Amino acid sequence: MSPITINIILAFFISLTGLMLYRSHIMSSLLCLEGMMLSLFILASLTTLNMNFTMMTVLPMILLVFAACEAAIGLSLLVMVSNTYGLDYVHNLNLLQC
Repeated sequence: MSPITINIILAFFISLTGLMLYRSHIMSSLLCLEGMMLSLFILASLTTLNMNFTMMTVLPMILLVFAACEAAIGLSLLVMVSNTYGLDYVHNLNLLQC
């Protein structure tokens, strides 16, 4: 396994650890999710280029489209929550309340 692949896998797990530890703010959770998706995109791109998978070259682009949609929905929810409640703390939100 090349050092670049090891670094990308390490970046994924660091983002996953950050998502588990710093989940008090919505913005920090979204940044960790974006880091995970970008490391998966780079890993999928390197894998398809190194293994010469000609049929799987569209997979990183599909992953990037889903990451952009996830970021757009997450940021819109962040704006909605911050406009409604005035803060982005996850533990203070009770979204089940009418």
